Amino acid sequence: MTQDTTAPLPPLSDAEGEKLLRRVMLRIMPFIFLCYVVSYLDRTNVGFAAISMNKDLGLTATMFGWAAGLFFFGYFIFEIPSNLLMQRFGARIWIARIMVTWGLISMATAFATGPVSFSILRFLLGVAEAGFTPGVYLFFTYWFPGKWRAKAIAAFLLGIPTANIIGSPLSGWLMEMHGIMGLKNWQFLLVVEALPAVLLGIACLFVLVDTPAKARWMNEREKAWLNDRLKQEQQAIGSSHGHTLRSALTNPKVFTLAVINFCCIVGSVGIGLWMPQIIKSLGMSNSSVGLVTALPYILGALSMTLWARLANRSEHRLPYVVSALTFAAVALVGAALADNSVLKVACLAMTVSGILAFQATFWAIPSTILTGRAAAGGLALIVSIGNLGGFAGPFLIGLIKDATQSFSVPFYAVASILMLGVCLMLWLGDPARRQQPGLAQTAEEKGA
Repeated sequence: MTQDTTAPLPPLSDAEGEKLLRRVMLRIMPFIFLCYVVSYLDRTNVGFAAISMNKDLGLTATMFGWAAGLFFFGYFIFEIPSNLLMQRFGARIWIARIMVTWGLISMATAFATGPVSFSILRFLLGVAEAGFTPGVYLFFTYWFPGKWRAKAIAAFLLGIPTANIIGSPLSGWLMEMHGIMGLKNWQFLLVVEALPAVLLGIACLFVLVDTPAKARWMNEREKAWLNDRLKQEQQAIGSSHGHTLRSALTNPKVFTLAVINFCCIVGSVGIGLWMPQIIKSLGMSNSSVGLVTALPYILGALSMTLWARLANRSEHRLPYVVSALTFAAVALVGAALADNSVLKVACLAMTVSGILAFQATFWAIPSTILTGRAAAGGLALIVSIGNLGGFAGPFLIGLIKDATQSFSVPFYAVASILMLGVCLMLWLGDPARRQQPGLAQTAEEKGA
């Protein structure tokens, strides 16, 4: 009988661990970030298409809000099953499947012929894309421990303003194109902006790696250290909150976080989808609408980055989450009261910046109470219920707009929903402040 005399690999030092995590960030984040930019652009570019599409398809404001929001209803229904399937098949294959199918359906939306076909295609787009965002959050739990995961999430969410900063002028410019390949301007817009999703989906198969154990660019010592760090965290979270799917679906904190996310997305998607038409109503050309729509997201990207950094340096995340959403609600009331175009756009820019700052700090909280299958199901639940706000927001704004012939009353309604989210966050408290037992922090996490 022989004995295994192989010596165990020495663990990485704190400095080596920090260097490794920076390398992991640089390996993973640029591609995932690009995928999210394309994702967000494909789900929101109908806001620009609507400038001329609504007339061609016979859509009223209420009908557009309803149909555009159906994307999020489809997303809601298939969110949790998609995330559980990703856990089974792996991120590389499942994210590739998601991106290719949503790209093809987004392209097909260009050939809608009326309200019914447009509504069906928006619903199918949501079904196809379901699982992408919570799937990425789950993917991060396989690669990033502690505050490094918070950094990854904040970097990922920068895709929202980036998509609008790049996509708004691009969409405005494409809306000036008429008759190319026999397509109307809005049809050409939807086809062109859907192509990158298909190409990136194919690239996923060659770029992404499911877990550190499969990474060829890490040595065995690095894999062992990172797996050990992640295992410690998962065990600590599981001992406090459970790690099964049932523990997530019966955790009242998870449902509260989902409703808070719903309140935020009512504002985020509601204002985002209607922004081009709001600005168009101020008397601007299509290309000018694209440029002006980008301005709030430039401010939003700056506020998002600053707010995430400040929150990551503090053990008290709650004040940052609450103050950001409160600021957004107050600014939206200001937009409703504004009596000139410049002030209205400025208030909308502050609303967007507040919502984005909230998102950059909020999404570090769920992973402090979820791990294992609880993370797969819990994150999907928070995102899926939250995404119903993407249905409610556009529909609510369109419904009230048709009834009042003004955007002011819809702004008041959305601001009230944002404040409901603030109240729920204050009631819940800050789970991120409670250190999990048995989870040691390395030097780089403490100093992040």
